Amino acid sequence: MTDTLTKLTYQAFQQGKSYFGVAHKTLSTQIAKLVSPPPEDNTVPLSPEVLALLQRSIERLQEEDWQDAERGLYPTEILFDNPWLDFFQYYPLVWVDLPKIWERVDRKEYQRFDSDIDTVDYPKYYVQNFHHQTDGYLSDLSANLYDLQVELLFNGSADAMRRRVLAPLKQGLTHFSDVRPAQQRVLDVATGTGRTLRFLRNTLPKASLHGTDLSPAYLRKANQQLSELPGTLPQLCQANAENLPYRDDYFHAATCVFLFHELPPQARQNVIDQCYRVLKPGGTFVICDSIQKNDEPKFAPLLHNFPTIFHEPYYRSYTEDDMTARLEKAGFTDIETQVHFMSKYWIARKVMRS
Repeated sequence: MTDTLTKLTYQAFQQGKSYFGVAHKTLSTQIAKLVSPPPEDNTVPLSPEVLALLQRSIERLQEEDWQDAERGLYPTEILFDNPWLDFFQYYPLVWVDLPKIWERVDRKEYQRFDSDIDTVDYPKYYVQNFHHQTDGYLSDLSANLYDLQVELLFNGSADAMRRRVLAPLKQGLTHFSDVRPAQQRVLDVATGTGRTLRFLRNTLPKASLHGTDLSPAYLRKANQQLSELPGTLPQLCQANAENLPYRDDYFHAATCVFLFHELPPQARQNVIDQCYRVLKPGGTFVICDSIQKNDEPKFAPLLHNFPTIFHEPYYRSYTEDDMTARLEKAGFTDIETQVHFMSKYWIARKVMRS
């Protein structure tokens, strides 16, 4: 009975977030058309069939999320891990920030940063207003709004998609059953605000967790969020994922969530090569990112609209990229792919030495 009530609560919680996300996007889109109408609309309307398929995909994702928690893969409590304080504090700022976004969209200003933002020494591809975000990934305001904005974008399902990395990661760590949990090292590449690390900490309470990101502002936010959890604080490091500051064969597993669609092709390969280098033989690498062109043909309008509505200069290239071939080129084997809602996953292993 308790499990039934918990599941019903989870379903209601997810449904509430979904309705809220849809309402927010509908209202903000209508206001944008009135206040700052785009000079041309190149988006493709979504048919009732596509919308119904989207809803079924969300429901399958949530059922898988619940099933993993019910069988003990991770604590049921993390299904309800929602940054409520950030929501009430920063949701009004999402609306305050929208006029700035509309202005940049109207002027086609995709690399605009406030004068106090230091953009020196970052890769050129990184100095962008991804999603039209004010100051890109380089301000505290951006870091404070990011998780909320992504949850609104995915109708409250972003965290459920992130949690799809936990099952293959935990399975991968069984290859190191002779290593004590406290000595198992796991790296989250491009950790952002630390949401994935939060779920990793709850799933692997004794593991040594590490996270890298290019943005000092996002690392500050991650440190704030992760310090709320019991146990050892994950070690965070500002670093370019194309040049990870760790020795060879150091980590037992690694994750990377929502990074590759924001990288140009060569940078994607460089990041994969680096992840291969720092993993131990037998280590597991789990990628979560957007679905690609051939994963669900009926979602083609969504893949067309996303970079049209948002500033995502490398997205179209990513949707046609052979990520499996890139993983194989780096040396990974036993590569498996999965699709959950709007995300695709690659699970790969570094070959064991004979």
